[in-house]
Amino acid sequence: MTKITKEAIVAKANEVAKMIAETEEVDFFKKAEAKINENEKVQKLIAEIKAFQKQAVNLQHYEKTEASKRVEAKIDQLNNELDEIPIVQEFKQSQQEVNGLLQLVANTISNEVTDEIIRSTGGDLLQGTTGSKKEDEKGCGSC
Repeated sequence: MTKITKEAIVAKANEVAKMIAETEEVDFFKKAEAKINENEKVQKLIAEIKAFQKQAVNLQHYEKTEASKRVEAKIDQLNNELDEIPIVQEFKQSQQEVNGLLQLVANTISNEVTDEIIRSTGGDLLQGTTGSKKEDEKGCGSC
């Protein structure tokens, strides 16, 4: 069996990353992000939210509880207003789809590595156990 290096694995990971970057999901995400960046209403709301967030941090620092609550309520109201804009909804949906794809890839790799370990040790895939216990029972330890 050929030994695989970390460098070879990272090179393959870079290939997979480039493939992912060329998917429909990522393409849609990029387009949705561009629309958000070009939309004046969205940018104005984001700027307002950031300003109120800074204000909230200062109020919390100076323990101005009531004023802080009012500012937090204003932030929530602006966030709700932002979330109602269709292009923001599209952007968030596309973000979820890209995250889902990345999660799928990560889980697939993780599951396949686990299954390969089980197979290579003569284990049981259905039970999810390696064959190392069987070998220990035979008295071969690391054979």
